[in-house]
Amino acid sequence: MEAGADAVVVRPEEAQQARELGTTEVVASESAPSVNIVMLSARIASWVEPETIRIKSWIEPDINRIFSWTNQTIRQAVELRGQGKKVAINVEVTNEELERVVVQAGKVADFIIVTTPDWKIIPLENLIAKLRRTGAKVIANVKDAEEVKVAVETLEIGADGVLLDPREKGPSEIRKVSEVLERLARGKLELVSANVKVVRPVGMGHRACVDTMSLMMPGEGMLVGSHSSGMFLVHSESLPSNFVEPRPFRVNAGAVHAYVRLPNGRTKYLSELRAGDEVQIVNAQGETHVGVVGRVKIERRPMLLVEAERDGQVFSILLQNAETVNLVKKDGAPISVTKLRPGDEVLINVEKVGRHFGAKVAETILEK
Repeated sequence: MEAGADAVVVRPEEAQQARELGTTEVVASESAPSVNIVMLSARIASWVEPETIRIKSWIEPDINRIFSWTNQTIRQAVELRGQGKKVAINVEVTNEELERVVVQAGKVADFIIVTTPDWKIIPLENLIAKLRRTGAKVIANVKDAEEVKVAVETLEIGADGVLLDPREKGPSEIRKVSEVLERLARGKLELVSANVKVVRPVGMGHRACVDTMSLMMPGEGMLVGSHSSGMFLVHSESLPSNFVEPRPFRVNAGAVHAYVRLPNGRTKYLSELRAGDEVQIVNAQGETHVGVVGRVKIERRPMLLVEAERDGQVFSILLQNAETVNLVKKDGAPISVTKLRPGDEVLINVEKVGRHFGAKVAETILEK
Protein backbone atom coordinates (compact mmCIF):
# COMPACT_ATOMS: atom_id res chain seq x y z
CA MET A 1 0.00 0.00 0.00
CA GLU A 2 2.82 2.44 0.80
CA ALA A 3 4.33 1.72 -2.61
CA GLY A 4 1.16 3.01 -4.26
CA ALA A 5 -0.84 -0.12 -5.10
CA ASP A 6 -4.55 0.55 -5.62
CA ALA A 7 -5.67 -2.91 -4.50
CA VAL A 8 -4.30 -5.92 -2.66
CA VAL A 9 -5.17 -9.57 -3.29
CA VAL A 10 -5.40 -11.62 -0.09
CA ARG A 11 -6.76 -14.91 1.18
CA PRO A 12 -10.42 -14.59 2.29
CA GLU A 13 -9.47 -15.02 5.96
CA GLU A 14 -6.96 -12.14 5.65
CA ALA A 15 -9.44 -9.61 4.22
CA GLN A 16 -10.36 -7.99 7.53
CA GLN A 17 -6.72 -7.68 8.57
CA ALA A 18 -5.87 -6.04 5.22
CA ARG A 19 -8.75 -3.61 5.67
CA GLU A 20 -7.43 -2.55 9.08
CA LEU A 21 -4.06 -1.58 7.58
CA GLY A 22 -5.59 1.24 5.55
CA THR A 23 -8.28 2.23 3.09
CA THR A 24 -7.67 0.28 -0.08
CA GLU A 25 -9.48 -2.11 -2.39
CA VAL A 26 -9.35 -5.64 -0.97
CA VAL A 27 -9.59 -8.53 -3.44
CA ALA A 28 -10.28 -12.14 -2.45
CA SER A 29 -11.71 -15.32 -3.94
CA GLU A 30 -14.77 -15.31 -1.66
CA SER A 31 -17.34 -12.66 -0.80
CA ALA A 32 -17.13 -11.08 2.66
CA PRO A 33 -17.97 -7.69 4.21
CA SER A 34 -14.29 -6.66 4.03
CA VAL A 35 -13.90 -7.72 0.39
CA ASN A 36 -14.49 -5.07 -2.32
CA ILE A 37 -13.73 -7.21 -5.36
CA VAL A 38 -14.34 -10.95 -5.65
CA MET A 39 -11.81 -12.61 -7.95
CA LEU A 40 -13.07 -15.71 -9.74
CA SER A 41 -10.57 -18.05 -11.40
CA ALA A 42 -11.63 -19.64 -14.67
CA ARG A 43 -10.52 -23.25 -15.05
CA ILE A 44 -10.36 -24.59 -18.60
CA ALA A 45 -12.41 -27.73 -19.19
CA SER A 46 -13.99 -29.59 -22.07
CA TRP A 47 -16.73 -28.46 -24.40
CA VAL A 48 -20.36 -28.87 -23.36
CA GLU A 49 -23.21 -29.58 -25.70
CA PRO A 50 -26.08 -27.27 -26.72
CA GLU A 51 -28.35 -28.55 -23.95
CA THR A 52 -26.20 -26.57 -21.51
CA ILE A 53 -28.36 -24.19 -19.49
CA ARG A 54 -28.75 -20.93 -21.36
CA ILE A 55 -27.16 -17.88 -19.85
CA LYS A 56 -28.96 -14.53 -19.72
CA SER A 57 -30.47 -13.37 -23.01
CA TRP A 58 -27.96 -10.54 -23.36
CA ILE A 59 -25.17 -13.08 -23.86
CA GLU A 60 -24.72 -13.90 -27.53
CA PRO A 61 -26.97 -16.78 -28.77
CA ASP A 62 -24.05 -18.94 -29.92
CA ILE A 63 -22.88 -19.18 -26.32
CA ASN A 64 -24.58 -22.64 -26.17
CA ARG A 65 -21.25 -24.26 -26.98
CA ILE A 66 -18.97 -22.84 -24.33
CA PHE A 67 -16.39 -24.08 -21.90
CA SER A 68 -17.93 -25.58 -18.79
CA TRP A 69 -16.19 -23.09 -16.52
CA THR A 70 -17.93 -20.25 -18.29
CA ASN A 71 -21.39 -21.32 -17.11
CA GLN A 72 -20.31 -21.53 -13.50
CA THR A 73 -18.17 -18.40 -13.53
CA ILE A 74 -20.74 -16.24 -15.29
CA ARG A 75 -23.46 -17.39 -12.92
CA GLN A 76 -21.27 -16.54 -9.93
CA ALA A 77 -20.45 -13.15 -11.42
CA VAL A 78 -24.14 -12.34 -12.01
CA GLU A 79 -25.04 -13.34 -8.46
CA LEU A 80 -22.20 -11.36 -6.89
CA ARG A 81 -22.95 -8.22 -8.87
CA GLY A 82 -26.56 -8.57 -7.81
CA GLN A 83 -25.27 -8.39 -4.24
CA GLY A 84 -23.46 -5.15 -5.03
CA LYS A 85 -19.98 -6.68 -5.27
CA LYS A 86 -17.43 -5.92 -7.97
CA VAL A 87 -16.21 -8.99 -9.83
CA ALA A 88 -12.87 -9.85 -11.45
CA ILE A 89 -12.44 -12.94 -13.61
CA ASN A 90 -8.90 -14.31 -13.79
CA VAL A 91 -8.23 -16.34 -16.95
CA GLU A 92 -5.33 -17.60 -19.03
CA VAL A 93 -5.92 -16.99 -22.74
CA THR A 94 -4.37 -19.79 -24.79
CA ASN A 95 -6.31 -19.71 -28.07
CA GLU A 96 -8.69 -17.65 -30.18
CA GLU A 97 -11.76 -19.63 -29.12
CA LEU A 98 -11.11 -19.00 -25.47
CA GLU A 99 -10.51 -15.35 -26.28
CA ARG A 100 -14.04 -15.17 -27.71
CA VAL A 101 -15.52 -16.66 -24.56
CA VAL A 102 -13.55 -14.30 -22.32
CA VAL A 103 -15.13 -11.39 -24.17
CA GLN A 104 -18.53 -12.84 -23.25
CA ALA A 105 -17.44 -13.02 -19.61
CA GLY A 106 -16.49 -9.35 -19.86
CA LYS A 107 -20.19 -8.55 -20.12
CA VAL A 108 -20.76 -9.67 -16.53
CA ALA A 109 -17.44 -8.73 -14.90
CA ASP A 110 -15.96 -5.42 -13.79
CA PHE A 111 -12.42 -6.65 -14.47
CA ILE A 112 -10.89 -9.34 -16.68
CA ILE A 113 -7.45 -10.38 -15.42
CA VAL A 114 -5.53 -11.77 -18.38
CA THR A 115 -2.54 -14.09 -18.49
CA THR A 116 -1.09 -14.85 -21.90
CA PRO A 117 1.45 -17.72 -22.21
CA ASP A 118 4.98 -16.59 -23.05
CA TRP A 119 3.65 -13.02 -22.99
CA LYS A 120 2.12 -13.03 -26.45
CA ILE A 121 1.11 -9.50 -27.40
CA ILE A 122 -1.53 -10.28 -30.03
CA PRO A 123 -4.04 -11.98 -27.66
CA LEU A 124 -3.79 -9.05 -25.26
CA GLU A 125 -4.27 -6.57 -28.13
CA ASN A 126 -7.38 -8.41 -29.27
CA LEU A 127 -8.86 -8.55 -25.80
CA ILE A 128 -8.20 -4.88 -25.08
CA ALA A 129 -9.94 -3.90 -28.31
CA LYS A 130 -12.94 -6.21 -27.76
CA LEU A 131 -13.39 -5.75 -24.03
CA ARG A 132 -13.51 -1.97 -24.42
CA ARG A 133 -16.98 -2.45 -25.86
CA THR A 134 -18.21 -4.47 -22.86
CA GLY A 135 -17.25 -2.01 -20.14
CA ALA A 136 -14.93 -4.45 -18.33
CA LYS A 137 -11.46 -3.21 -17.45
CA VAL A 138 -8.49 -5.27 -18.65
CA ILE A 139 -5.89 -6.13 -16.01
CA ALA A 140 -2.71 -7.77 -17.30
CA ASN A 141 -1.04 -10.39 -15.12
CA VAL A 142 2.66 -9.51 -14.92
CA LYS A 143 5.70 -11.14 -13.36
CA ASP A 144 7.86 -8.04 -12.92
CA ALA A 145 8.27 -4.34 -13.66
CA GLU A 146 9.75 -5.08 -17.10
CA GLU A 147 6.47 -6.59 -18.30
CA VAL A 148 4.42 -3.62 -17.05
CA LYS A 149 5.54 -1.27 -19.83
CA VAL A 150 4.57 -3.80 -22.52
CA ALA A 151 1.14 -4.36 -20.99
CA VAL A 152 0.27 -0.71 -20.46
CA GLU A 153 1.47 0.42 -23.89
CA THR A 154 -0.11 -2.44 -25.88
CA LEU A 155 -2.43 -1.12 -28.61
CA GLU A 156 -1.65 2.45 -27.51
CA ILE A 157 -4.66 2.57 -25.14
CA GLY A 158 -3.09 -0.26 -23.14
CA ALA A 159 -4.36 -2.41 -20.31
CA ASP A 160 -6.25 -0.58 -17.57
CA GLY A 161 -3.93 -1.94 -14.91
CA VAL A 162 -1.65 -4.78 -13.89
CA LEU A 163 -1.75 -7.57 -11.32
CA LEU A 164 1.66 -8.42 -9.89
CA ASP A 165 2.52 -11.59 -7.98
CA PRO A 166 5.60 -10.43 -6.03
CA ARG A 167 6.48 -13.81 -4.55
CA GLU A 168 9.02 -14.58 -7.26
CA LYS A 169 10.92 -11.27 -7.30
CA GLY A 170 10.15 -10.19 -3.73
CA PRO A 171 8.24 -7.26 -2.16
CA SER A 172 10.65 -4.68 -3.62
CA GLU A 173 9.15 -5.42 -7.05
CA ILE A 174 5.88 -3.79 -5.93
CA ARG A 175 7.57 -0.42 -5.62
CA LYS A 176 9.36 -0.88 -8.95
CA VAL A 177 6.04 -1.60 -10.68
CA SER A 178 4.47 1.49 -9.11
CA GLU A 179 7.39 3.63 -10.27
CA VAL A 180 7.07 2.33 -13.83
CA LEU A 181 3.32 3.06 -13.84
CA GLU A 182 3.94 6.56 -12.52
CA ARG A 183 6.45 7.26 -15.31
CA LEU A 184 4.08 5.88 -17.93
CA ALA A 185 1.31 8.14 -16.64
CA ARG A 186 3.36 11.10 -17.82
CA GLY A 187 2.19 12.08 -21.26
CA LYS A 188 2.95 14.69 -23.88
CA LEU A 189 0.70 17.36 -25.38
CA GLU A 190 1.38 19.73 -28.24
CA LEU A 191 1.52 23.35 -27.11
CA VAL A 192 1.58 26.12 -29.70
CA SER A 193 1.90 29.88 -29.49
CA ALA A 194 -1.06 32.21 -29.89
CA ASN A 195 -0.89 35.96 -30.49
CA VAL A 196 -2.53 38.04 -27.75
CA LYS A 197 -5.10 40.43 -29.23
CA VAL A 198 -7.05 41.72 -26.24
CA VAL A 199 -6.26 42.29 -22.55
CA ARG A 200 -8.91 44.30 -20.71
CA PRO A 201 -10.62 44.45 -17.32
CA VAL A 202 -14.20 43.11 -17.29
CA GLY A 203 -15.26 43.79 -13.69
CA MET A 204 -15.86 41.53 -10.74
CA GLY A 205 -16.45 37.81 -11.04
CA HIS A 206 -15.97 34.49 -9.31
CA ARG A 207 -12.61 32.83 -9.87
CA ALA A 208 -11.38 29.40 -8.77
CA CYS A 209 -8.02 28.58 -7.20
CA VAL A 210 -7.26 24.88 -7.63
CA ASP A 211 -5.10 23.54 -4.80
CA THR A 212 -3.55 20.11 -5.36
CA MET A 213 -1.83 17.65 -3.04
CA SER A 214 1.34 17.97 -5.15
CA LEU A 215 4.02 20.67 -5.30
CA MET A 216 4.35 22.04 -8.82
CA MET A 217 7.69 23.17 -10.17
CA PRO A 218 8.29 26.51 -11.93
CA GLY A 219 7.11 26.04 -15.51
CA GLU A 220 4.17 23.83 -14.53
CA GLY A 221 0.50 24.68 -14.46
CA MET A 222 -2.87 23.63 -15.85
CA LEU A 223 -4.65 24.02 -19.18
CA VAL A 224 -7.68 26.29 -18.76
CA GLY A 225 -9.89 28.20 -21.18
CA SER A 226 -13.31 29.51 -22.08
CA HIS A 227 -13.18 27.30 -25.18
CA SER A 228 -12.61 23.55 -25.07
CA SER A 229 -10.92 23.84 -28.46
CA GLY A 230 -8.17 26.15 -27.21
CA MET A 231 -6.91 26.15 -23.63
CA PHE A 232 -4.22 28.40 -22.10
CA LEU A 233 -1.34 27.16 -19.97
CA VAL A 234 -1.98 28.95 -16.65
CA HIS A 235 1.15 28.88 -14.49
CA SER A 236 1.14 27.64 -10.91
CA GLU A 237 1.83 29.98 -7.99
CA SER A 238 5.30 28.45 -7.63
CA LEU A 239 7.01 31.77 -8.44
CA PRO A 240 8.32 34.29 -5.89
CA SER A 241 6.24 37.44 -5.48
CA ASN A 242 6.56 40.84 -3.82
CA PHE A 243 3.13 40.39 -2.26
CA VAL A 244 2.68 36.80 -1.06
CA GLU A 245 4.73 33.69 -0.41
CA PRO A 246 4.80 31.10 -3.25
CA ARG A 247 2.07 28.49 -3.09
CA PRO A 248 3.43 25.82 -5.46
CA PHE A 249 0.42 23.55 -4.85
CA ARG A 250 -1.95 26.13 -6.39
CA VAL A 251 -3.11 27.32 -9.80
CA ASN A 252 -5.23 30.47 -9.77
CA ALA A 253 -7.04 29.04 -12.74
CA GLY A 254 -9.64 31.59 -13.75
CA ALA A 255 -13.37 32.19 -13.92
CA VAL A 256 -15.67 29.43 -12.66
CA HIS A 257 -17.22 28.83 -16.11
CA ALA A 258 -13.88 27.86 -17.69
CA TYR A 259 -12.83 24.38 -18.71
CA VAL A 260 -9.85 22.69 -17.08
CA ARG A 261 -8.16 19.73 -18.72
CA LEU A 262 -8.20 16.38 -16.92
CA PRO A 263 -6.21 13.18 -17.58
CA ASN A 264 -7.31 11.06 -20.56
CA GLY A 265 -8.25 14.16 -22.54
CA ARG A 266 -11.44 14.98 -20.64
CA THR A 267 -12.47 18.36 -19.23
CA LYS A 268 -14.54 19.78 -16.39
CA TYR A 269 -15.79 23.20 -15.51
CA LEU A 270 -13.68 24.74 -12.76
CA SER A 271 -16.85 25.11 -10.69
CA GLU A 272 -17.37 21.31 -10.83
CA LEU A 273 -13.97 20.31 -9.40
CA ARG A 274 -14.05 18.64 -6.00
CA ALA A 275 -11.48 17.28 -3.55
CA GLY A 276 -10.17 13.96 -4.86
CA ASP A 277 -10.67 14.80 -8.55
CA GLU A 278 -7.74 14.33 -10.90
CA VAL A 279 -6.41 17.19 -13.02
CA GLN A 280 -3.67 17.26 -15.63
CA ILE A 281 -0.52 19.16 -14.73
CA VAL A 282 1.40 20.44 -17.77
CA ASN A 283 4.73 22.18 -18.28
CA ALA A 284 5.94 24.47 -21.06
CA GLN A 285 7.32 21.51 -23.03
CA GLY A 286 3.89 19.85 -23.04
CA GLU A 287 4.94 17.11 -20.61
CA THR A 288 2.07 16.06 -18.36
CA HIS A 289 1.35 14.17 -15.18
CA VAL A 290 -1.61 13.70 -12.90
CA GLY A 291 -2.44 15.90 -9.92
CA VAL A 292 -5.14 15.34 -7.32
CA VAL A 293 -7.33 18.20 -6.14
CA GLY A 294 -7.22 18.90 -2.41
CA ARG A 295 -9.42 22.00 -2.40
CA VAL A 296 -11.06 24.48 -4.76
CA LYS A 297 -11.30 28.02 -3.44
CA ILE A 298 -13.88 30.22 -5.18
CA GLU A 299 -13.87 33.94 -4.41
CA ARG A 300 -15.12 37.13 -6.01
CA ARG A 301 -12.26 39.09 -7.55
CA PRO A 302 -11.55 41.68 -10.31
CA MET A 303 -11.13 39.87 -13.62
CA LEU A 304 -9.32 40.34 -16.94
CA LEU A 305 -10.37 39.11 -20.37
CA VAL A 306 -7.49 37.73 -22.45
CA GLU A 307 -8.08 36.88 -26.12
CA ALA A 308 -5.43 35.28 -28.33
CA GLU A 309 -5.46 34.22 -32.00
CA ARG A 310 -4.02 31.12 -33.63
CA ASP A 311 -4.51 30.30 -37.34
CA GLY A 312 -7.49 32.64 -37.58
CA GLN A 313 -9.22 31.26 -34.49
CA VAL A 314 -9.67 33.42 -31.42
CA PHE A 315 -9.58 31.82 -27.95
CA SER A 316 -10.30 33.50 -24.64
CA ILE A 317 -9.83 33.12 -20.91
CA LEU A 318 -10.95 35.17 -17.91
CA LEU A 319 -8.32 35.44 -15.17
CA GLN A 320 -7.99 37.29 -11.91
CA ASN A 321 -6.40 40.70 -12.38
CA ALA A 322 -3.45 40.04 -10.06
CA GLU A 323 0.33 40.13 -10.31
CA THR A 324 0.59 36.51 -9.11
CA VAL A 325 -1.46 35.14 -12.03
CA ASN A 326 0.75 34.12 -14.96
CA LEU A 327 0.39 32.69 -18.44
CA VAL A 328 3.40 31.18 -20.23
CA LYS A 329 5.19 32.76 -23.20
CA LYS A 330 6.29 30.76 -26.23
CA ASP A 331 9.86 30.63 -24.88
CA GLY A 332 8.56 28.93 -21.72
CA ALA A 333 8.93 31.95 -19.44
CA PRO A 334 5.97 32.99 -17.28
CA ILE A 335 4.36 36.37 -17.83
CA SER A 336 2.05 38.05 -15.32
CA VAL A 337 -1.36 39.01 -16.68
CA THR A 338 -0.75 42.51 -15.29
CA LYS A 339 2.17 42.85 -17.75
CA LEU A 340 0.50 41.09 -20.69
CA ARG A 341 0.04 43.25 -23.80
CA PRO A 342 -1.40 42.77 -27.32
CA GLY A 343 1.31 41.28 -29.52
CA ASP A 344 2.69 38.98 -26.82
CA GLU A 345 2.64 35.28 -27.64
CA VAL A 346 1.46 32.71 -25.10
CA LEU A 347 1.22 28.93 -25.09
CA ILE A 348 -2.08 27.17 -25.73
CA ASN A 349 -3.27 23.68 -26.60
CA VAL A 350 -5.58 23.46 -29.62
CA GLU A 351 -8.01 20.64 -30.36
CA LYS A 352 -9.90 19.98 -33.58
CA VAL A 353 -12.92 18.24 -32.02
CA GLY A 354 -15.75 19.45 -29.82
CA ARG A 355 -16.88 18.11 -26.46
CA HIS A 356 -20.05 16.74 -24.97
CA PHE A 357 -20.18 16.52 -21.15
CA GLY A 358 -16.39 16.82 -21.09
CA ALA A 359 -15.68 14.05 -23.62
CA LYS A 360 -14.32 14.58 -27.13
CA VAL A 361 -16.92 14.26 -29.90
CA ALA A 362 -16.48 14.46 -33.66
CA GLU A 363 -19.10 17.13 -34.31
CA THR A 364 -19.15 20.82 -35.12
CA ILE A 365 -19.44 23.02 -32.03
CA LEU A 366 -19.18 26.81 -32.26
CA GLU A 367 -17.89 28.59 -29.17
CA LYS A 368 -17.72 32.39 -29.00
